[in-house]
Amino acid sequence: MTTEKGIEEDLISKLQGLKYTFRPEIRNRSSLESNFRTKFEALNRVNLTDDEFARLLDEITSPDVFISAQRLRSMNSFDRDDGTPLNYTLVNIRDWCKNDYEVVNQLRVNTHSSHHRYDVILLINGVPVVQIELKSLSVTPRRAMQQIVNYKNDPGNGYGSTLLSFIQLFIVSNQTNTSYFANNNARHFSFNAEERFLPVYKFAAEDNRKIDSLDKFAEKFLSKCFLGEMISRYMVLVASEQKLLMMRPYQIYAVKAIVDCIHQRCGNGYIWHTTGSGKTLTSFKASTLLKDNPDIDKCLFVVDRKDLDRQTREEFNRFQEGCVEENTNTETLVSRLLSDDYADKVIVTTIQKLGLALEGSNKRNYRERLSPLRSKRMVFIFDECHRSQFGDNHKAIKEFFPNAQLFGFTGTPIFEANASTQQVDGDQARLRTTNDLFQRCLHQYTITHAIDDENVLRFHVDYYKPEGKNPPQPGQAMAKEKILETILSKHDTATNSRKFNALLATQSINDAIEYFELFQRLQSAKIIEDSNFIPLNIACVFSPPANGNKDILQIQEALPQEKEDNQEDPEGKKAALERIIADYNVRYGTNHRMSDFDLYYQDVQKRIKDQQFPNLDLPHSQKIDITIVVDMLLTGFDSKYLNTLYVDKNLKYHGLIQAFSRTNRMLNDSKPYGNILDFRRQQNLVEEAIALFSGEKVNNPREIWLVDPAPKVVEKLQTATKQLETFMQSQGLTFTPEDVPNLKGDAARSQFIELFKEVQRMTAKVDQYTDLTNEQIATISRITPPDMLQGFRSQYLETARQLKEKQDKGNANPKVNEIDFKFVLFASAVIDYDYIMNLIARLTQQKPGKQTMTREQLIGLIQSDSKFLDDRDDLADYIRSLPVAQALDENQIREGFDRFKAEKKAEVLSDLAIQHGLDSQALQDFIDEVLRRRIFDGERLSELFAPQNLGWKSRIQKELALMEELAPLLRKLAHGREISGLEAYEQ
Repeated sequence: MTTEKGIEEDLISKLQGLKYTFRPEIRNRSSLESNFRTKFEALNRVNLTDDEFARLLDEITSPDVFISAQRLRSMNSFDRDDGTPLNYTLVNIRDWCKNDYEVVNQLRVNTHSSHHRYDVILLINGVPVVQIELKSLSVTPRRAMQQIVNYKNDPGNGYGSTLLSFIQLFIVSNQTNTSYFANNNARHFSFNAEERFLPVYKFAAEDNRKIDSLDKFAEKFLSKCFLGEMISRYMVLVASEQKLLMMRPYQIYAVKAIVDCIHQRCGNGYIWHTTGSGKTLTSFKASTLLKDNPDIDKCLFVVDRKDLDRQTREEFNRFQEGCVEENTNTETLVSRLLSDDYADKVIVTTIQKLGLALEGSNKRNYRERLSPLRSKRMVFIFDECHRSQFGDNHKAIKEFFPNAQLFGFTGTPIFEANASTQQVDGDQARLRTTNDLFQRCLHQYTITHAIDDENVLRFHVDYYKPEGKNPPQPGQAMAKEKILETILSKHDTATNSRKFNALLATQSINDAIEYFELFQRLQSAKIIEDSNFIPLNIACVFSPPANGNKDILQIQEALPQEKEDNQEDPEGKKAALERIIADYNVRYGTNHRMSDFDLYYQDVQKRIKDQQFPNLDLPHSQKIDITIVVDMLLTGFDSKYLNTLYVDKNLKYHGLIQAFSRTNRMLNDSKPYGNILDFRRQQNLVEEAIALFSGEKVNNPREIWLVDPAPKVVEKLQTATKQLETFMQSQGLTFTPEDVPNLKGDAARSQFIELFKEVQRMTAKVDQYTDLTNEQIATISRITPPDMLQGFRSQYLETARQLKEKQDKGNANPKVNEIDFKFVLFASAVIDYDYIMNLIARLTQQKPGKQTMTREQLIGLIQSDSKFLDDRDDLADYIRSLPVAQALDENQIREGFDRFKAEKKAEVLSDLAIQHGLDSQALQDFIDEVLRRRIFDGERLSELFAPQNLGWKSRIQKELALMEELAPLLRKLAHGREISGLEAYEQ
């Protein structure tokens, strides 16, 4: 197997072949700074004094990554010793190819508390801009990413106080698997509680084929001009969040295609990028590059709904503060079109406002006032061009602006197969396809590519099979009451015990109203029948009758069913929506009104997106479980916490794919796929849509789009369980949770972690299947009996905790270092702190002989959930300490547990203080300070031993002995929050 050193030497050789200068003598901070000084003085044609250079270094190094990124790309100013200003750049910002590219390796940058060594660093004009961390083939790249995060979290690290503050990109590779990600400040740069480290990129060719091997990656991505272009043009500095974003390869190719098409004046084109691929960022970058193009007079980004106008404008301004202004009305739009102000060169507007501006007859003479623009070079970029461009607007724009170039974005193009028809001069004529309107497709990134790249999820489609004689045919409606009974029985399964939420798509507004009222009746009845039933929180949203309201008319342009429905009995629909909003106000303590419908609509969207668990951030009572819709939210709406779509609506082609795609945003392993429960059994239409929009000439695209059927996933669970059983027996142990602690050695424990993680991963998948038969459910129970599974989960968490401590300390063997722990797989959405407190109270209230749960069963439940990893021992001891036959309510339980923990903590600290000869209060104050600041200060630790008047060797020995016991205690008390500097001090 190739060693890390061998991989490093091969990479350096490759970079030398790409005309990088290898500088083996640059191995420390002083030589790095000396080299930078030489390059800086040559670039800016200046000779600095030593004092000036020292001041310059002090000025340009910053712990704020965003400030450094801005400085790297800007013209800057520096006051010399004689008071004269020096305007300087760090790189050639006009032509990045003409900079000086160098490579260094094994650079050690010492600061007052960090002594890190970096594998390979790329310098541009002496400025470190790319760090490459190399690992052997057996180590997962995710571990390498975590190492970089840990380096950056060390107090006083070189990233904040040396030239390393200019690092823009990190690359990690084990030779065959290469990824890269942008540098960022700490709040944007970590593995979060959901076990997501985003965004991480895989490089790909223009045809979306991944370039994984380090050799090929270096040849393409690290070629000098390409790397310079990536950093200068295709990294986005998000001003509102002070963070760096790297564009994905397909986004870059799309932007290049648009820019080249304009430069070569070769007509129009469209970008086929699937829903969820980040087309707003793509269009923003295209627009900003065109803003700097002197050949272009105006660039308009055109959306087809008012809410998307606001959403797109907010996104554009998120990427670059103040880059687009609100067009409150058509008059404002016309004024900005006529403006010569640079700020008005890029405009976001709705197709409706643009259409009004080009109308031949209106009181404000818009068309006549815009006539000076007829000869100008205009660029129009259309969001979701299949919605906005199949009417008169396209023709009007082309006729009025003959020199314009038109570009469209779509996730679902219109082909011959899914083009509808319209009445023209009494004859039926097929509407034009996306190709007809925009001439050609400039770049494709389809849902097939996105699934393969793990940017979106596959789908699990459950076609509900009605019982009884004469069932409805595919496409026909079932009885609504039967559908709702099925939803109520399957919702917890589909949404991973309400960790996620769902949409219910209905055929009409009347159906939506009927469903809303039926939900209320059915759930009220279930509460009476079952005191343990927790009702679902139901919301409903559809557009109200417009009654001439222009804002509502704009919203309804892309909502054909709702627009049509509101023509019939508008007053009845208005009254129903008022009741729905009133119910919403009572449920959530809001004060929405029909007259401010858009605010209500925004609030519904926000609650769907705020689903995060556990419920510490937002109680379940403030969340939405199911939102009933007609057209709204089925296009252009994203939430990674929405995983289920209930379908009682006829869908086909692009409408079907758009609706299904609401469920397939990535989160983590607890969300394995998007769940579709189709009550109209539209399997043939699903197959047709997959075939049409796969975009790839593959034999069976459904195998890419759809997850394994239930029998297959049950079989995989059986295989994973059998592998774990065989392993346990190979170790001379029984296949029981109780024997896991008897595994000998970290290598065996590591193998148990990997094998049981796969069992749990398959369990998480099968647990969310809504179409399991009774026989399959019985098979699963035989394969993994619930009690046994819970016991193995508990053993996994304990074993993982022990091994992760070794990983964190840096003294683990190679097998342990390879492990990528997945704690999120072992966290239940239902079992949170509130739930446990309630269960403990109920445990004390049980009468002898009528117990539903024993103390040990409750302790087992707690120990099998990763959310209680830090509190599991305390909770177990507390439950065992509770007196028999003393009924306590929930408040008494909470207060009692708080007292129990405080007393236990005080006892532990007192013992520690006595054991190490420390003042008990001083130790308590030190720990409180660490937890409050979340920073471990080694100097403050040393102060604890000051009264003992120790020599430095003795003091260090005592500190290390204390740290052996103190570090795990601090991690436990921090409840999973990062304590900066703790890991470095342990090492």
